[in-house]
Amino acid sequence: MTTARRVMIFADSDNTFLAAQSFNRKIDWQKIRDYLANPTEGRELIEMVMFVGLPPARERFEEQRKTKEKFIYWAKSSGFLVVTKEGKNKGDDYEANIDIVMAMDALELSLEVRPDIVVLVTGDSDFAYLAQKLRKRGIRVEVASVEQSLGNDLKNAASSVIDLIEVFDSFEQQNNNQNYYRIGNANIFD
Repeated sequence: MTTARRVMIFADSDNTFLAAQSFNRKIDWQKIRDYLANPTEGRELIEMVMFVGLPPARERFEEQRKTKEKFIYWAKSSGFLVVTKEGKNKGDDYEANIDIVMAMDALELSLEVRPDIVVLVTGDSDFAYLAQKLRKRGIRVEVASVEQSLGNDLKNAASSVIDLIEVFDSFEQQNNNQNYYRIGNANIFD
């Protein structure tokens, strides 16, 4: 009998949400978690940590903030470990800069817990250096993203890439009025 490989998952929720949104999909975090840490494939989930940038507590961001707070409540009550960072005004929008928090927590937790595999759920090339640092310490780093939102630096820094296209295809449409196109293996020029 082989031992299960211990897996820690670190998810950039905003990056993944935007990738799903670009394909007109509602994201299903439980499906993503189950896909990435499937026990039938010899993978044991240690923890899935989701990183969420919050809009500033200002009147103009009130609706966005309420939506994110509902998501955070759902994620915590569904067994996910959630790390938040308060955003700051940036012109008419806001910026939360969750990347540095995710990178530091992923490095620290990975070195403490020593999983066999770290999965970074993001396509953001800012995490390429993190992937290299973890690999130098003997930890396999898998990047889970869709090809269209995966940066080359991150792709090259990872041990391997997990294409989430199959999982995204199983998600519900975000807007039923919008035309539906299968994500995987579709030719946009047809």
